[in-house]
Amino acid sequence: MPSPEQQRVLAVQAARLYYYQGLTTEAVAAELSLSRPKVSRLLSFARQAGLVEIRIQDALAQPQQLEREIQRIFGIPAVRVVAVPPNSLEEEWLQRVATFTANHLNGIVRSGMTIGIAWGTTLDAISRRLVPKPCKDVDIVQLNGSANVYAFNNYYIGEIFSRFAVNFGARAHLFPVPTFFDYPQTKKAMLRERSIQRLLKMMRRADLLIYSIGAVGARVPSHVYVGGYLEKKDFQELRRVGAVGDIATVFFRADGGYKDIPLNARASGPDLSLFQRTKHALCVVSGLGKVAGLRAALRGQLMNELIVDEPTAAALVKQS
Repeated sequence: MPSPEQQRVLAVQAARLYYYQGLTTEAVAAELSLSRPKVSRLLSFARQAGLVEIRIQDALAQPQQLEREIQRIFGIPAVRVVAVPPNSLEEEWLQRVATFTANHLNGIVRSGMTIGIAWGTTLDAISRRLVPKPCKDVDIVQLNGSANVYAFNNYYIGEIFSRFAVNFGARAHLFPVPTFFDYPQTKKAMLRERSIQRLLKMMRRADLLIYSIGAVGARVPSHVYVGGYLEKKDFQELRRVGAVGDIATVFFRADGGYKDIPLNARASGPDLSLFQRTKHALCVVSGLGKVAGLRAALRGQLMNELIVDEPTAAALVKQS
């Protein structure tokens, strides 16, 4: 029986012959000295593992039209719009987007990478649909703290990172600090600790960031808004300063600006310039309640690849 790495090599060879050179499964089997059923299984494995990504380029298809329009309006390099069933609920949209993203990641994640992940409802959904892809020397680092006054060890967040680590054979590096500090001075002191500095350095050198947009009014609520992280006075302050969303619990306004928002001085998430600098900043969004935040994040150039469901993409284009 071939090892997992040998199977991946065979799957890539079979996929190249089948998709690039147009050979039949019978011809591929003959060239690789394999049986036709074995070739069929390899081709299925290649699709499931993200080695092959099939996209139907239909110039009249709504998803492709929306992708081009979002790229034109916001100048973002890569947009992927996920089709959803007509008249389906937002919960179904999230599941479709999560499944698409989980498969998409297998074509991105490779050995030797450092990956930064911001926890939340969307990342939880993605983590539950990951397709196993063993890699070597992959580090996954938590981008923002997850503790609050009710729980310092948040098992919900820990499970997200555990799933990612197990799926890619990676080392998980959790960020053991509060989501929001009580005082800016406490945050500054904590971030000077050597153990925390090591994590911050990993974030800055990350090859890939994976995150979503948080929004107060989302139908599928962002975890930070319903999990006891924010108090009444915090919500009042966010409304006062015109915050429309957050990335890794760092808030921004409608123009994408995030400076001088008081709550950010207490937030454990990274300065949002990290998402502007990182080579591959993948934002995954689902739900109409996130349109305002998504539009603002695009204006602020806080991503360079977007995965979004079709109705949300349509609303984004209509309102921009």
